[in-house]
Amino acid sequence: MKILINADKSVGDYDALTVRVDGVVRAALRHLSDRITRVEVHLADENGAKEGGEDKRCMMEARLEGRQPVAVTSHGDSFDAAVHDAATSLAKTIDSALARVEARRGTHDANV
Repeated sequence: MKILINADKSVGDYDALTVRVDGVVRAALRHLSDRITRVEVHLADENGAKEGGEDKRCMMEARLEGRQPVAVTSHGDSFDAAVHDAATSLAKTIDSALARVEARRGTHDANV
């Protein structure tokens, strides 16, 4: 599973953040890593230099083998919070999508 991280200039210490983001994404998607080819993470501060809560945005898109990409967006008061929430949401979204596919296959096989 390849992880690509894109961030705007407001991130600050890009290298330290990318290490943390990579770890969070790998941990959240560990059980799906054999089905995911790539995860793109986009980080942005929507208010720039202004103070304000929940202004850090994290958008994650996962590319699954043989499936359409799955994307989620999360906001938080820090990049770490937004990344954690997005990774958790992405894992749940992919789990649900794959469960629906498996359920359809089971229903289809039972009717054959």
